[in-house]
Amino acid sequence: MLKKIRVILSVILFTLITLYFLDFREVLPESLSILAEIQFIPALLALNIIILVSLIVLTLIFGRVYCSSICPMGIYQDIVAWLSKRFIRKKKYRYSKAKNILRWSVLAATVIAFVFGFTFLVGLLDPYGAYGRMATHLLRPAYLAGNNLLDTIFTSFDNYSFYKVGIYSLGVFSTIIALLTLLTIGYLAWRGGRTWCNTICPVGTTLGLLSKYSLFRIQFIDDKCNMCGLCSMRCKASCIDSSNKQIDYSRCVTCFNCIESCNHDAMKYKFIMPVKRRRTDNIQVNSYVEKEMSEKMDKTGKPGRTVKSEKPEIAEKTGNPQKINRVERTDRPERADKQDNDKRSVDESKRRFLSASLVTGLAAGSLIAQEIQGGVIPKRDLKRQVPIAPPGALSFDHLREKCISCHLCVSKCPSHVIKPAFLEYGPGGIMQPKLYFSKGFCNYDCTICGEVCPTGAILPLTKEEKNHTQMGQVQFIVENCIVYYDETNCGACSEHCPTQAVHMVPYKGSLTIPEINPAICVGCGGCEYVCPAIPFKAIYVEGLPSQNVIEIEQEEAEDVVIDDFGF
Repeated sequence: MLKKIRVILSVILFTLITLYFLDFREVLPESLSILAEIQFIPALLALNIIILVSLIVLTLIFGRVYCSSICPMGIYQDIVAWLSKRFIRKKKYRYSKAKNILRWSVLAATVIAFVFGFTFLVGLLDPYGAYGRMATHLLRPAYLAGNNLLDTIFTSFDNYSFYKVGIYSLGVFSTIIALLTLLTIGYLAWRGGRTWCNTICPVGTTLGLLSKYSLFRIQFIDDKCNMCGLCSMRCKASCIDSSNKQIDYSRCVTCFNCIESCNHDAMKYKFIMPVKRRRTDNIQVNSYVEKEMSEKMDKTGKPGRTVKSEKPEIAEKTGNPQKINRVERTDRPERADKQDNDKRSVDESKRRFLSASLVTGLAAGSLIAQEIQGGVIPKRDLKRQVPIAPPGALSFDHLREKCISCHLCVSKCPSHVIKPAFLEYGPGGIMQPKLYFSKGFCNYDCTICGEVCPTGAILPLTKEEKNHTQMGQVQFIVENCIVYYDETNCGACSEHCPTQAVHMVPYKGSLTIPEINPAICVGCGGCEYVCPAIPFKAIYVEGLPSQNVIEIEQEEAEDVVIDDFGF
């Protein structure tokens, strides 16, 4: 019964979290952002004391139920482990000692990296952030492709319930990281169940320390247990030593697989009063057993257990405390590449001919481009020196300290202008959100990114606050403007500026040319997006390391007097 409750709760939460990342139609209510806020690392970075205290109390009472039912990465591992059992019918887990040195080293490295501002490591190892990137960069494109396929099918029957949406890359580096995370954690889950949770995950290590003192735990019933080893073979955390009737509670994720597999009702999940603990052979011993087993005499007169396992081979597999060192052979013969000496030598004349052809082709392409653009090509490329952080990020330092790169803002942005950065914020800000205006611009009244951010890296803003938040300042390259080099009226940038930071002034004759006022620019990127100058934009937005609050003077509306004629 306990396992069924856990599975149902896990499926519901996992489905809602995943769909919240994939919901491009905005069908789901915004209140589901609470599913991101109740995650451990986001609550810690956001200093959400209520959520943190609740998770700690939950762990101290019931054990690591966060890892088994709330964390999406933990549920993902359970799904992979479940699939592996379906493909490998005879698959069995076995007890292994805790790799405490590795666990605590990873946790210490994560804390040190966070203290020194290298939050990339925190975001990389955070289970919620890692799953968010997997959902955004891998599951979302597949979800959109499925939507477009359904649109094609339904449209053929004159049913327009679906509509096609664009599928585009959000960042090569972030996509590669998401794919590596999916494959690495999936492989570990396929082989060893919760290996990632109990060796690498800093959240699992932290909650594992607390779970050793939980009030409700799984316990052996000595008079019913015959040490058959079924519980150990079903334990995906590899924390049950059935031969010694010991459970490492720091790694137990309360999945209840052991209770379900026990045929003798020898394992119970019950309340236990804490008593003083004992340690034996560096293995955490169940300190809540009422009395130690008394030594018995076997037929030979030697102290030991009188009950022998019906299947000694199982006991040997599960109870052998010795480590088996597997030596993998790496002495593979290297194959030397055999190439003909004639093929190694390259004809210099051919190389020169190909090089000359390439240069000639590029030059011809440039001349053709100049012809198309009226004989003059813009001379200056758009090179943004400072990245543009989303509205409400306050500053680069604030963003680096709080952001875990879960990319929920990337997934939920209706304009698709938020994408992961690479090194624009420095090494500590890899994969953190940044504004790009090649596919759109930041809507003047949109505040979604701040509303969905679970860590406070992007603070929630009202529409009024958003309208007065300066993310960047407009810059104008006059030689790139088509009014300058093509002597053609345009004015697209001015028409799309919500604050009139870009306005048109007389230039030549009837021509007008943009004039900028960076002081009242909010950095929305509307001017940059609509600028028709090719190949280089004539106007763009330069980011600011710290966002400002600006005052925009509103033009007073003149009173219109209507005379008797109605004009």
